[in-house]
Amino acid sequence: MAYELTDRLVVGVASSALFDLTESDAYFREHGESAYRAYQDEHIDDLLPAGVAFPFIQRLLQLNDLRPANPLVEVIVLSRNDPNTGLRVMRSVEKHELPISRAVFTQGRSPYEYIGALEMSLFLTANRSDVDSAIRAGFPAGHVLPSQAAYDESDPTLVIAFDFDGVLADDEAERLYKEVGHLAPYLEHESSHKLDALGKGPLQPLLADLNKIQELEEAKRHGDANYVPRLRIALVTARNAPAHERAIRSLTSWGVKVNDAFFLGGIEKAKVLAVMRPHIFFDDQTTHLDGAADHIAGVHIPYGVANEAIATTAQRIDPVHPPVEVALEASTPIKEVL
Repeated sequence: MAYELTDRLVVGVASSALFDLTESDAYFREHGESAYRAYQDEHIDDLLPAGVAFPFIQRLLQLNDLRPANPLVEVIVLSRNDPNTGLRVMRSVEKHELPISRAVFTQGRSPYEYIGALEMSLFLTANRSDVDSAIRAGFPAGHVLPSQAAYDESDPTLVIAFDFDGVLADDEAERLYKEVGHLAPYLEHESSHKLDALGKGPLQPLLADLNKIQELEEAKRHGDANYVPRLRIALVTARNAPAHERAIRSLTSWGVKVNDAFFLGGIEKAKVLAVMRPHIFFDDQTTHLDGAADHIAGVHIPYGVANEAIATTAQRIDPVHPPVEVALEASTPIKEVL
């Protein structure tokens, strides 16, 4: 009988997001592909250190104890590696005691085309070009940015934070703001349309899947007074009153919810994020992520009008050089390093 993915939260993660590949990347750049392959084989049992997305993935997988016989969460390694160089990745997965058994290795080619086939609600990678391609194809993908954030490993709590426009919602409101050019008419429009739900953004399905896990946690709490829910979800947005109401009503219309909401109206998000310390924060603008890099694992969602000009410029300047997974096609001289 086939293993079904329909009733699960499926997350794809590249090794560049899951592990810190700085050392491997440096060796590849200095010595080239052939030496790199030999190096990875020689170091196959050397543990790769945790990367930016590791705390998020680890805590997410721990939620599978809510339904052990039929796991709620499926994490799949989705990588440009070839199967041989991917062996060290999977050995490190095992040594870190992550319950990940499925992987896709597409030698030198972007794996984003398999996001839909594998029913993923999220794909995380440090390769910006892969994320751009996935977003253009309508898939939910995020660019994991460098971060020095550290978390208490003894605390099983998982805190996930989302921006609203361009992340949970589409970019309709952001397009309007750019058109009118001033805050007052934008706020007036949002207030007059407060009952009209916005269209769903790229990560709305992820929130819906997370809410299903929260429902199981709530059921367990009702049956066990000592159980403390571990998954907490926050909305952190630059919207403020009166534009806040349309965001809340949109969430309700979509049948999703958050535990906390911060309507900051221009206050720097990093101030809130430094206190909240989410294990992952999704935003469509890097300006809100860069200032919080010491406190959070930041993920850029390059979706919508806020990213159209930026994406074009970034691709023209440096189309293939994010910090770790840097491969082009298999026929080019540069290959991915883990």
